Amino acid sequence: MNAMILSALWGVVMMFTGLATPSARMHGRLAILGMTLLTGAAWLDFIGFSLLSDSTAGGMLLFGTYESLFILLMSGCALLYLLLSVEPMSEGGSPISDPLALHFFVMTGICIVAGYRSLLMLFLGVEILSIPLYILSASDKKNLRSNEASLKYFLMGAFSTGLMLMGIALIYGTRGSFHLDALNIGLEALSPLMTAGIVLLMVSMAFKVSAAPFHFWTPDVYDGTPTVYTSFMATIVKGAAFFAFFRLFQDGLGRLHEHWRLLMAFLTAATLIIGNGTAVFQQSVKRMLAYSSIAQAGFMMLALFAMNQTARTGIVFYAVAYSLSTIGVFAVLARMKDHSFEAFNGLAGQKPLLALLITVFLLSLAGIPLTGGFFAKYQMIAATFLEGKMIWMAVLALLCAVLGVYYYFRIIQAMYFRSGSSMPPAISADLQAVLVVTALLVVALGIHPDWLLGMLSY
Repeated sequence: MNAMILSALWGVVMMFTGLATPSARMHGRLAILGMTLLTGAAWLDFIGFSLLSDSTAGGMLLFGTYESLFILLMSGCALLYLLLSVEPMSEGGSPISDPLALHFFVMTGICIVAGYRSLLMLFLGVEILSIPLYILSASDKKNLRSNEASLKYFLMGAFSTGLMLMGIALIYGTRGSFHLDALNIGLEALSPLMTAGIVLLMVSMAFKVSAAPFHFWTPDVYDGTPTVYTSFMATIVKGAAFFAFFRLFQDGLGRLHEHWRLLMAFLTAATLIIGNGTAVFQQSVKRMLAYSSIAQAGFMMLALFAMNQTARTGIVFYAVAYSLSTIGVFAVLARMKDHSFEAFNGLAGQKPLLALLITVFLLSLAGIPLTGGFFAKYQMIAATFLEGKMIWMAVLALLCAVLGVYYYFRIIQAMYFRSGSSMPPAISADLQAVLVVTALLVVALGIHPDWLLGMLSY
């Protein structure tokens, strides 16, 4: 609750900062300070210190150890994101207080979807999280692709919100309550209304996490959105959406796992195949990363399919490992004018440290051992095996992981085994230092994952 309130208040502070000073540098520093305080507030939530006497909002919110740890981890990732992204945001010299304020409002939505215990709070959290993103995706007003991305994102988001509301209404009509615990009590069989409500909720959340076959908006929106904001959308926001997705079907509909598992298996398999299969043929790195985010969503969907303790810990671990790696890659991509694979030709010869850092991030996304991405994928596949049914899902995930190595290694091949004359990205010493810290965290998660898994397995 501390983090949720502070993120909302700091968003308001950032709005008024734009009136107080036009300095983009000052806006960036204030945003980094706010995200640092937000991470501290999330830590207070994690250790059980709340500034409010009633931190449950009448039972509609619950911030236990698991939920508070997730908010803490996402706040830490958001802090790294701002450290890497504030400089590219402020390059134009125009005030950036409003976009930064929207980031804090998104963090408010993330806190709500992490701790919701009522379907009403799920709806409010998803909308608070989504609406600022519609604006951020259109922040480059002179770019027609950015305007197109925003319109497409808004229309698809509004459509999925309508499906969510209809699903919530049908479930309420069947169960007579919005509370997750009440949904599970005595729930052993499915009625037609309950079935329709579950399907609508599953489809709407699949839209939010860009799971196939509801992924068509993702490549165009990610490609048209300014790269610094694409990084935020594809990592921290997606991780929060998956966390909400998992808690909805575990805490609210877990008793009906046998009934909806087959549909979830279809969504998972389609996401893995389409995401990986399409990423192979992309000629733009940014668009390839958009399709690879769909592929990564397929691996996270395995947790929803398995729905066991390994999946419960693994989905948070995956969100952190994936966010760190993707934030690092996008931080470099945001400094490049050319997003084609050829733009990376010969980068290892021109900037060896930068090429090494990009390689670490890509190896993690590909799931190579000694990186956080390896143990993240291992947790998802292990959860599928432990579920004991439909082992073919785990085999399919393994095959798709091998396929993913190909398109990630295309960038590594371009950096180390091709020569090029393109100008390397201008990365300041401060940004390189943050990238080094991010890469070290990725490697630390790969070498010693128990420190995080131990906190998750309480």
